[in-house]
Amino acid sequence: MAPIRVALIGLSSAAKTSWAAQGHLPYLLSSRGKPHYEIVALLNSSVSAAVAAREYFALPSSLKAYGDPTDLASDPDVDLVVCCTRVDTHGLTTGPSVKAGKAVYIEWPLVENYKETVALTENRRLDNSIIGLQGRVSPIALKLKDILKSGRIGQVLSSDVRAYGNLQRRDMLREGLAYFADRKVGGNPITIAYGHTIDYVHDVLGEFASFQSRMQIQRPSIKIESADSSHVTQVQADVPDLLVIHGKLAKGKTNIAEDATLSLTYRTGQQFKGTPGFVWTINGERGEIMVTANGAYVHSDSYKDPIEIQIHDHATDEVVDVEWDWEDWQKELPYRSRIVAELYERFAHWWENGRPAGELPEEQEWPRLHDAVARMKEMDELFAQYDAQ
Repeated sequence: MAPIRVALIGLSSAAKTSWAAQGHLPYLLSSRGKPHYEIVALLNSSVSAAVAAREYFALPSSLKAYGDPTDLASDPDVDLVVCCTRVDTHGLTTGPSVKAGKAVYIEWPLVENYKETVALTENRRLDNSIIGLQGRVSPIALKLKDILKSGRIGQVLSSDVRAYGNLQRRDMLREGLAYFADRKVGGNPITIAYGHTIDYVHDVLGEFASFQSRMQIQRPSIKIESADSSHVTQVQADVPDLLVIHGKLAKGKTNIAEDATLSLTYRTGQQFKGTPGFVWTINGERGEIMVTANGAYVHSDSYKDPIEIQIHDHATDEVVDVEWDWEDWQKELPYRSRIVAELYERFAHWWENGRPAGELPEEQEWPRLHDAVARMKEMDELFAQYDAQ
């Protein structure tokens, strides 16, 4: 079967962030990815910028270079449009392709806010899509689902997550990420690091039936470091850096007690020195699971250090380590691209097997734009509660 023809939006030699190059390109250009995908076009802020990216990444000269999203959307030789730009450009760059019926892969957050989410998706089920909530198919989330299905800890009574966004300084941002302090942009540590985390937690345990939250701006004055580190300015942030949330879990996803509680604390910046940057416990009738990692990035960057899964068996009072591993083909890829690659794998399997509509077996599913709608609605309620404090 002919490979899926891909257009990348945001692959740039001058990009402020490098997710397209580090998260997507390694798989797409790998021996594993090439039988399924072929990059045929780039879209950047201008045609010249796309040409520059093509040359910088040593891509074939036959790749089309676009500077206008409408032109890309009308290209019949593009099957899948992949967007890795700043969140407040997602709607502008992918909207024409969504309307044209093309398959789209949009990084998380989907767009700036829930209103823009509805405008982009029209609240439709969009099977022909991927949302970059790859934590759902991470080896950690998949292993936790297996443990819960096995009944090893019995019915889930409660769960607690403590996560730290420690890729960022407590009081400083790099110049290219200064927008993290500007809520209206839509991309910030709450919507990104916390958003990814709560999404895969929900995918393992289930959604909130209801929740209450409190957020706080602990450090309203944020330093902005220039790209060359030669000077520092300051801005006033309107994005919270502390979130505490708790709620009742809805039944249906796994074996959950009637009044099971999920609680989560997220804080931007480093944790107490010498302690884990991420601890997730799932308390069951017969045992308890604990996951520990170096930070709130089980969906991406936390794999540079060991991630541990342990079970405390209440009957024996023993704590045992649970082994997990990458697939062999994933081990050939850089850490940042391994889970993204699993999204591509699942989409390719669907595409190459007739693109069936509707729900798929769990082991074949991946998050799509209509899943993002539900999560964006939750983010909307989260900030509504903050504004009402």
